[in-house]
Amino acid sequence: MKHLVKYIFLLAAMLFGCSRADNETKAQTMKIYITIDGQTRAVTLADNTATQALVECLREGTISYEAHDYGGFEKVGALGRSLPTADRQTTTRPGDVVLYSGNQIVIFYGTNSWSYTPIGTIDGATVEELKDFLKAGRGNITVTLSLNTPTAVHAVQAETQNSGKRYAPNGMQASGNPKGIVIESGKKILK
Repeated sequence: MKHLVKYIFLLAAMLFGCSRADNETKAQTMKIYITIDGQTRAVTLADNTATQALVECLREGTISYEAHDYGGFEKVGALGRSLPTADRQTTTRPGDVVLYSGNQIVIFYGTNSWSYTPIGTIDGATVEELKDFLKAGRGNITVTLSLNTPTAVHAVQAETQNSGKRYAPNGMQASGNPKGIVIESGKKILK
């Protein structure tokens, strides 16, 4: 009997361990990231075929699209591909991200009632922060979707000669006379 209890305990521990590992893996894939003008926000995804298809697309690389204001409560843009839909009548809240017509992503900074496929919700942002992030009412924006948060330059190593090259904070070489923070001769400079 003692061995049976020990065996059951070990079996339960193995099952719990596998379940926990599966849940951790699933949790890691349950977020995507939206970047607009160098600012990034995490999106907790809904669990449906549309989000699964979106994640598969993002495994191949980032997706960028242009979005515009619509109705004074959302930014909408064509994704450049179609995803499976599971539309349902929804009253959105600020921060909701939905699929419209199978090929458009809508990000809300207000509310609306319509038939959408849920994609997810932007994590932890107030209405004012969302409006600022989405540049609400200020024209078109470029939205980049990714599976990972963008990285920044953490260390700068100076070149041995002053080559005159300038770099953006993301590590890409800047051309022309860029404005903002640039890295030149190993130093961060505000232009």
